[in-house]
Amino acid sequence: MPQITDLPALIAQLPQDRRARFERLFDVWVETGYCRVPDAMRDWVTGRFGSIGDVETQRIVRITNQITWEGAAFNALRARRPLHTRPAPVQPITDGPNLFAQPLTMTTVDVFGRVIGRYCVTSSNLARWDGQCAVLIFQEPDALAFTADHLRDYFQTALAWATRAHEADPEARYLIWMWNGGPAGGASIPHAHAQLGLARTRHYAKVESLRRAALAYRRQYDADYFQDLLAAHADVGLSFEIDGLPGFVSLTPLRGKDTWILGRAFDDQLAGAFAGVLRALIERAGLQAFDAAVLMPPLFGSPGEDWTGFPFIARIVDRGRPDALSSDIGALDLFAQSVIMHDPFAVHEAITGAQRGPALQSTHVN
Repeated sequence: MPQITDLPALIAQLPQDRRARFERLFDVWVETGYCRVPDAMRDWVTGRFGSIGDVETQRIVRITNQITWEGAAFNALRARRPLHTRPAPVQPITDGPNLFAQPLTMTTVDVFGRVIGRYCVTSSNLARWDGQCAVLIFQEPDALAFTADHLRDYFQTALAWATRAHEADPEARYLIWMWNGGPAGGASIPHAHAQLGLARTRHYAKVESLRRAALAYRRQYDADYFQDLLAAHADVGLSFEIDGLPGFVSLTPLRGKDTWILGRAFDDQLAGAFAGVLRALIERAGLQAFDAAVLMPPLFGSPGEDWTGFPFIARIVDRGRPDALSSDIGALDLFAQSVIMHDPFAVHEAITGAQRGPALQSTHVN
């Protein structure tokens, strides 16, 4: 299996046209960092990091997406750093009663009513972050306990909510679906739930930024940004297919294990693929807390805007160990670029599995 440090060699082996495509998307640098371990630290360093040599000479791979200006630095050695943890509580930490256990009587209601699915129900957001925003409360309280049927129902219920919200507020047309997987993923209430927003005027800032970057790419190269992004990841062995939809493990991840699935609609097919990838990350890649979202073009028209080629993007990132005392994100991630300890090739292998079947397999895109 390749490693991220093999990326320059993989790029060099590509045919010229594919290499040119990759290099207009990504800038790749391999840096070598040096330090000296004092004698007093040698036993500790050997026990923690495996060898003195691994610490005194380190290879760091820096990758920048030259279209969106997202970037990441990879160094697997960071996974071996000391991690201070807290003891697991006997009972989940909560602040008062679990209101989401009784959503029909103990949560607020949108003015146009609730939407009730088979496995979830909507609640109007009590502490609002937009004019039209809601909480999708899951029947199953454990964020890691779900099936494809659950995700299909979550998507269907969210779409029904968005339709009602748009009918009540016709200028609200830009849907986003988000899931903070557990408190370490940012959930304020441990009981599993997703967030829904339907923006007016224009899409949420990060989605709009991605749309504009894709349009600029089309104008400059007369090519579809998202298809080229998928193809570039396929060329170095980081793409896959699940339930008939393509996906890839990102070379410029926001956080570790950043995985994209490119759908054609906010539908059952995307829900099934999303559930399959998320289950693989949990069961084979050690995912314990996560953030996930579906970024999509406007569902109810977009006068004067060009959304040509913009797919329905299901995206999942790892949020680290829930028992860690330190946050998984710091100033470097916020103000410079993401720093990642998970090798994307190992994540890809965990998703596709050692024995690939017809539903989940590596792909190559021309």
